[in-house]
Amino acid sequence: MNTIQAEFEVFDERFAGVGGDERIEVLHTGTRWAEGPCYFPAGRYLVWSDIPNDRMLRWDEQSGHVGPFRLPSGYVNGNTRDAGGRLLSCEQGNRRVTRTEHDGSITVIADRWEGKRLNSPNDVVEKSDGSIWFTDPPYGITSDYEGHRAEQEIDGCHVYRVDPGSGEVTRVADGFERPNGLAFNADESLLYVVDTRRRHLRVFDVHGDGTLSSGKVLAEGTSDGIRLDDAGRIWAAGDGGVLCFDPDGTLIGRLAIPEKVSNLTFGGLKRNWLFITASTSLYALMTNVRGLIPSGTA
Repeated sequence: MNTIQAEFEVFDERFAGVGGDERIEVLHTGTRWAEGPCYFPAGRYLVWSDIPNDRMLRWDEQSGHVGPFRLPSGYVNGNTRDAGGRLLSCEQGNRRVTRTEHDGSITVIADRWEGKRLNSPNDVVEKSDGSIWFTDPPYGITSDYEGHRAEQEIDGCHVYRVDPGSGEVTRVADGFERPNGLAFNADESLLYVVDTRRRHLRVFDVHGDGTLSSGKVLAEGTSDGIRLDDAGRIWAAGDGGVLCFDPDGTLIGRLAIPEKVSNLTFGGLKRNWLFITASTSLYALMTNVRGLIPSGTA
């Protein structure tokens, strides 16, 4: 197996104890733009997106085999796992958020807001109450590279919530240029959202009625996907690799990656494997931290 040196850079003493294997494993290479890693503990496999090639790939943890998962995929970008162990996906090409049922059928979760077609959903998370939250920049409609060139029907790029009962799609946050990665903290009182074009991370207060407030800028230098560990630290795709921020927004460390990082997730049976999608490759590193599983998530 091909590996590269693991280089942890410590910017603050709060990152000093973070580490892992000395080598990062290169699980696969050959994608045009890798995105959306999602780990399934029940099957011990990971799926991720290769957006320009309109496909999803699957890596088997026990055999190391990589093969096709879905082709065509609808130019899927971000993925996550819901509380029932099902795949939630943002289909840029089809301009919708979907759920893959256990029998393989696909259910449309959201494709419109106030009667207008979504731009091209990018990343998605589920809250413990069953609501689904996603970002909607226009990457899938600005050209044919990551979707299908089309007119933007919605004025702006926003964050949305899908009600678990009615299925109603509500805009919960605006004021973004290119909203991208998003994640809740452990008790779901905070929602973090990356704005790719502005290269910063915003944090919102989450209220019981599904609304958000505040939205202040917490950190600079982020560009794409984010995940939290069980200590509340925020791991983010950013400048020079995977950045790690303290909950107060301080950049405390970085894991260097030789390609431009798009996204990441924690997986493995102990949630201590860090899987990273970056340009042409899928990387993995066993760490001494564990990824956060939000309340209610399988």
